[in-house]
Amino acid sequence: MAEFKVVRAGDEEVEVSSGPLTRVAGISESLVGATGIHMAIGSVPPNSKSSPHTHVNCETALYVLRGHGRFLIGEGLKESIEVGPGDYIFVPPGALHQPINDHPTEVWEMIVCRNSPVEIVEEYVV
Repeated sequence: MAEFKVVRAGDEEVEVSSGPLTRVAGISESLVGATGIHMAIGSVPPNSKSSPHTHVNCETALYVLRGHGRFLIGEGLKESIEVGPGDYIFVPPGALHQPINDHPTEVWEMIVCRNSPVEIVEEYVV
């Protein structure tokens, strides 16, 4: 049976980045033995963006904590959707997207949850 666990501030796990986007996990397979969920804080620094990519094996839910950004989505990344604090974002498996922070000084920070302990990412060149 799974064990109840608390991951304290400072005990999180730094994950692999997608470009300058970073994620720090608090709930993961390696930290707590999670088998069907993953939770992290994602940050996109000012004037930066992740690489265009898809998540092959999982749904992703995001909640914007602070900052503003936009997602380029769809074939050829031709559609742009702006998001800000309090917004919830759903990214289905296989959806091409690219988070972008155009602000010169503001960090864009989100809670990132997915329904798989391990994310398989495919990077795209557009």
